[in-house]
Amino acid sequence: MSIIHKHVDEIFEYDGSQINPSWAFQEFGIYGSSIITWIGPVNITPDNLKDFADVGLEIKSNYMVNFICEFFDQQPTNMRIAYLRQRLLVMIFREILTEYGVATTREGDDLFVDGRKLSISIASVSLSSAKIHFALNLEDKGTPDDIETIGLYDIKINNQQVFTENNLLELINKTVSRFIDELETIENDISKTKVLG
Repeated sequence: MSIIHKHVDEIFEYDGSQINPSWAFQEFGIYGSSIITWIGPVNITPDNLKDFADVGLEIKSNYMVNFICEFFDQQPTNMRIAYLRQRLLVMIFREILTEYGVATTREGDDLFVDGRKLSISIASVSLSSAKIHFALNLEDKGTPDDIETIGLYDIKINNQQVFTENNLLELINKTVSRFIDELETIENDISKTKVLG
């Protein structure tokens, strides 16, 4: 499976509409499976909520790293595979944080540092594609008052800031590269494995 990654330097808001099918094509002319990353605020409007459990909740942050993934390789689309890929992305990011010395806990698709929520995520499908939104706070600002949150820039080890503007793009690219590699090696394993029976 070929997957195109595009990092957008422009800062813009994630309002939930970007989870709609073929957004990468409509906005950037990208055909096929893709991962679009950018930095910007998150403020999901009620009409764009996709998780029934989130109805009535505020999902917002002043400053986040956003990942929008879209896959066209499953026809018809499969919600279970979309969620499995979402969890794979979350666990890959958690693995990378560990390599930076950052201890985390995971509850489903949510990551926590020192008990404070670092990430948000959703997976869903349309008739044509599977979509994932994964986002990480950069700062503990503009998040809902009833949730203890933390940003990547807030994380310190031995009083040293782990992530800054200088290494953020490296973190994004490393995450995307490793995720794409996992998906491609799965495809390769499928192609060379003899079926049972």
